[in-house]
Amino acid sequence: MRGSALAFDHGTRRTGIAVTDPLHLSVEPLETVEGSGEVLLERIAKLLEERDVEAFIVGQPLNMDGSRGPRAADVDRFCAALTRRFPGVSIVRIDERLTTKEAEARLTAAGYRGKERKQRKDAWSAALLLEDWIRSGAPLNPSERG
Repeated sequence: MRGSALAFDHGTRRTGIAVTDPLHLSVEPLETVEGSGEVLLERIAKLLEERDVEAFIVGQPLNMDGSRGPRAADVDRFCAALTRRFPGVSIVRIDERLTTKEAEARLTAAGYRGKERKQRKDAWSAALLLEDWIRSGAPLNPSERG
């Protein structure tokens, strides 16, 4: 039986989180966590208590030309912290270019405006990362398995 995947749209001030079902058929934006570091890792630990998670899908900040973006080092540190804290969960990095714009467009189409749209944007961006991962065949990256 497969496990769920948690996706993270990692930011400097907040991180959006989304989840798949165990069969990777559906995606749900979960929440946005304010803060980073230990606050975020504690929230992830709570989510792992509630679910059987086989993979973390992490948005990789790339420039439009495909080179590493300015936040890539932050994401590297976040992935290293995930590996140390949750060694049994694979980490897969997914190109996050344009996910925020797509999330905003979907939120607008769904009728969300202003503050409500802003509050949901990061979790919806994480859901888009999961959709991309599922479309690609939901591969796991054994080299980053804890």
